[in-house]
Amino acid sequence: LNQIISSLSDPKGLKVIVETLGFQHLDLEVTIPRVIIFRDAIVDLLQVEMGARFTPRAKDGWSTFLNYVGGAYIYVRVKFAERLKVIASSWAQATKKTADEVEVAEQEAKEGEEGKEGEEGASGAIEESGGGPATSNGLDATQAAKKKKGKSWFGGSSKNSDSKGKEGTGGAGEGAGSEDKTDFRNTSVPTTYDEMFMFNSAVMGFGNHTWMQEVLASFDAIVSNVSNSYRLQEECDVLSLRMAKYKGNINLPEYKAVMLASMRSLCKDWGSQHEVSWSWLWENV
Repeated sequence: LNQIISSLSDPKGLKVIVETLGFQHLDLEVTIPRVIIFRDAIVDLLQVEMGARFTPRAKDGWSTFLNYVGGAYIYVRVKFAERLKVIASSWAQATKKTADEVEVAEQEAKEGEEGKEGEEGASGAIEESGGGPATSNGLDATQAAKKKKGKSWFGGSSKNSDSKGKEGTGGAGEGAGSEDKTDFRNTSVPTTYDEMFMFNSAVMGFGNHTWMQEVLASFDAIVSNVSNSYRLQEECDVLSLRMAKYKGNINLPEYKAVMLASMRSLCKDWGSQHEVSWSWLWENV
């Protein structure tokens, strides 16, 4: 309140302060009844403390002032609610997340510590009985095979190299060759935001800009907490500290260009509203 009152003589400064506070209240449901309750509580407190010195004119001034602030909060929430929905839905498409997966991830984060203790006890019991190593080796082999299958966009896969060897000895037919080509197509197309970003950054000539890796590592947390101004500020502060260690020129619009190109490729319903919303997000960051 002190910051807002001190800016009453400066309309432009007052607008900036109120809008900033409105963004900080995006994660709260500010409604007209709640604004009235807050306004009446402040006015009643001033009337009790000041007594006769709190004149009717002062009461009207405070009521008008608090109505303006509350109305600004509601306006910011209504105006930017659509942008937040667009960002959330398009980010879910780009990262292959669903609403259920987001809820499950939040629950797993809370139950992570308890689950870890239970898993450690169970793994210890299995190893003592002699059945653990074989199972873990099987899982490790399966995971390694999956990782090796789609390792990179340009490097091909293990199946491709095997087929080349067979073709050299004359042991593979036309069917095997066509099947290998199909596998290469399937593994060469980026399907997630991280993969598409790395692909586009290499194509656009930004592959050697390592500072983009720092932004990419924190971008999911930034987008996921865009409606929580305090958490968003923390994520941006941490990212700034990481990027401060980078030696070289940092041109932030380059990341925006790669980011928009990646989102356009991954979101099927991309439109002007998406363009405005994501540009607005990056400008705030």
